[in-house]
Amino acid sequence: MNNRRTFLIQAFFGAMASGLGCRYGYATQVFAKSNPLPVNYEGLVLSTWHHGLAANEAAWNILQNGGNAVDACEKGVNVSEADPAVSSVGYGGLPDASGNVTLDACIMDSNGNAGSVACLEHIMHPVSVARLVMQKTPHVMLTGAGALKFALDHGFEKTNLLTPEAKEAWNNWKKSGARYAPAANWENHDTIGLIALDHQGNIAGACTTSGMAFKHPGRVGDSPIIGAGLFVDNKVGAATATGEGEVVMKTLGSFLIVEFMRNGMSPQQACEAAIQRLTETTHIHKSMQIGYIAINKEGQTGAYALRSGFQYAVRSATGSQLLDAASLLGWE
Repeated sequence: MNNRRTFLIQAFFGAMASGLGCRYGYATQVFAKSNPLPVNYEGLVLSTWHHGLAANEAAWNILQNGGNAVDACEKGVNVSEADPAVSSVGYGGLPDASGNVTLDACIMDSNGNAGSVACLEHIMHPVSVARLVMQKTPHVMLTGAGALKFALDHGFEKTNLLTPEAKEAWNNWKKSGARYAPAANWENHDTIGLIALDHQGNIAGACTTSGMAFKHPGRVGDSPIIGAGLFVDNKVGAATATGEGEVVMKTLGSFLIVEFMRNGMSPQQACEAAIQRLTETTHIHKSMQIGYIAINKEGQTGAYALRSGFQYAVRSATGSQLLDAASLLGWE
């Protein structure tokens, strides 16, 4: 009787694995046991968009000087946060509909710890505040005035984040009569997400943004949401997202990718499957863009987008690269 029960259980889960695998075209791999390859951990950094190149270099320098993955992720995205030429992150980020720059960020380390901030004003490096939330409090997320008070209490200084260029863009937007919630796409929403694998084989990630340009005041996207904009599992890998955060939140895209990898998919297959999932569960409008990047414990990487145009940056022992991600769709 016990043997028959065992057989039936195995057959049931085998059928489930086969069905899910066939759905995404990975029938032989989805629930296969992982066979880790011998890895010489030389360090690896992966980030979104062209400004990820400079962020990656900062992260890489941390790794090469003996720093760990979470240090590398924080210091890497700090570069984009402080760059006024990056209009979707930190200082120089485009404001909300009221003309206020509000920032969202999160960070996650290799021990499963996480911290985030949302709707934070006046602080140039929200990811560093998020790290202190992770390290100094029993919480995961602080928002708005409470997040600002926490930052100031821990020595951060207020900064005017609205640059003349961003203010001019906001004034032009107001004059145009456009509504307050334009569609998010690659032109106005290139959040930086950065994930790193250090010399000890540990993985961490960070994600930081000023959010959708001219958004409704109080809007929060996926970037500070653990499991949506970023997720790390040190036994498996990590993933991060960019693009229209509302869609990423609805599908918990980064967590989904890590779970796909846990069940045997490569990072590339997992990113593709996550994009396929959102097309099946959400409305896809003509200006929507979503991009994912991922890394696994063996140092394999993946990147995929809903539409063409998504670029990601890679830094490894062999050098630095800016690559065009494959995509499911083009632009109509």
